[in-house]
Amino acid sequence: MSCGLYTDKEEVVLWMNTVGPYHNRQETYKYFSLPFCVGTKKTISHYHETLGEALQGVELEFSGLDIKFKDEVMQTTYCEIELDKAKRDAFVYAIKNHYWYQMYIDDLPIWGIVGEADENGEDHYLWTYKKLEIGFNGNRIVDVNLTSEGKVKLVPNTRIAMSYSVKWKKSDVKFEDRFDKYLDPSFFQHRIHWFSIFNSFMMVIFLVGLVSMILMRTLRKDYARYSKEEEMDDMDRDLGDEYGWKQVHGDVFRPSSHPMIFSSLIGSGCQIFSVSFIVIVVAMVEDLYTERGSMLSTAIFVYAATSPVNGYFGGSLYAKQGGRRWIKQMFIGAFLIPAMVCGTAFFINFIAMYYHASRAIPFGTMVAVCCICLFVILPLNLVGTILGRNLSGQPNFPCRVNAVPRPIPEKKCWKWKCIVCLFCRYFIFTSFWAYKIYYVYGFMMLVLVILCIVTVCVTIVCTYFLLNAEDYRWQWTSFLSAASTAVYVYMYSFYYYFFKTKMYGLFQTSFYFGYMAVFSTSLGIMCGAVGYVGTSAFVRKIYTNVKID
Repeated sequence: MSCGLYTDKEEVVLWMNTVGPYHNRQETYKYFSLPFCVGTKKTISHYHETLGEALQGVELEFSGLDIKFKDEVMQTTYCEIELDKAKRDAFVYAIKNHYWYQMYIDDLPIWGIVGEADENGEDHYLWTYKKLEIGFNGNRIVDVNLTSEGKVKLVPNTRIAMSYSVKWKKSDVKFEDRFDKYLDPSFFQHRIHWFSIFNSFMMVIFLVGLVSMILMRTLRKDYARYSKEEEMDDMDRDLGDEYGWKQVHGDVFRPSSHPMIFSSLIGSGCQIFSVSFIVIVVAMVEDLYTERGSMLSTAIFVYAATSPVNGYFGGSLYAKQGGRRWIKQMFIGAFLIPAMVCGTAFFINFIAMYYHASRAIPFGTMVAVCCICLFVILPLNLVGTILGRNLSGQPNFPCRVNAVPRPIPEKKCWKWKCIVCLFCRYFIFTSFWAYKIYYVYGFMMLVLVILCIVTVCVTIVCTYFLLNAEDYRWQWTSFLSAASTAVYVYMYSFYYYFFKTKMYGLFQTSFYFGYMAVFSTSLGIMCGAVGYVGTSAFVRKIYTNVKID
């Protein structure tokens, strides 16, 4: 059912979604897994489940309540629960674990608490009366509120009557703005937030400007020194102190080690960046949060559609590095991210099935995802790989690569690599975590832009240090230094789990850390690819401007 226009006395469906512990937001079960009873009405409009809803565990079940548009219902008993010992124990367990449930009316979510215990925790009470107040503007539903009343003590071998009432009221809320109350309006009401955002943004600009200024001045001095060396005769040049990044011009464009894996990571990172950018833009234009599962469905569609980006960047880079097994590289690039995500989901799915949780992914949905990978992602990746190899797969480096690799000094390499990781983890996440708590797409885009700018600037500086130490192995270093961001994120997730939440249990723990590992790894691959692309342009630029004999 989709939200839309209603006529007077037209059917309005109350969907029951899930129930679960309040502190474990992902540990959800079917609403009727608890011994609630169903209303008397049986015939309803058909409901079509989307792919995003299936993956998120959204399973809507009809409540059986008879609700009609603008038709008020006084308190009415719709069913009775025969409370035997097993049912009472189920409700007591739910109340002890602070179970809450979710419902939908016209796609508007409603939340309620199953029950509560007394101060001593000995007696437990069930809320039996659902008091619904529905706001309408013209012939559209714009607001829904639930009040739980009718507290009844749970006593075995008794009958508990479940009742509901519906009150309709006119509302001035526009249909387009009906989800505003679910957002966090206090975000825009505190000046301290704006000051913090502005302060962080200006700090990032200052750091980027400072890094750029220092780098440009240093490069100017290098160019001046190398110009003087060109004017010297051979004897003076031999007596002089030759050092710096110019000395590795014959090796700096040498293929990286493990070029197949490296190319696949770069291609996947470019695709993740494209997906992040497009999804955020779509979310800024369209309010995706107003439809269940729409964000996930959009991300899956955009990921499949941007597969040529993966093939193009990965295939062209592999060809430039002289790789010949391009079909194998294409398969690795195409299935690197899907295999990681599906593998994690498959593992968590076993635990969800053991718990009989609604998060368990149905077999049909798994088959649909596999079909998308095989019949959409793989062919589009093949198209991108062929285009990348043919259009930009020829090596066009500004310097000729020496036949014999230059020996690498041992004295400074490890120092620069440590500095790389420290710089990236500090600067990148100072900007990233400042906005992560805000669920506002405009700021998400700002975070993405700042993250990419800082990543590129920091990896460029670190690569310059590395080349100055006459270590030409900059490809993996630029990727891994930016990708080390993932380690920081995952470490932070441990702190957040143990000190900022009240999550518990095997299911919630495996779900949280499993998908945080996927998120951290994906973020690391994206940052690594962005860092490498920016650094590659920098390296090509500085060696193009230097005269090489």
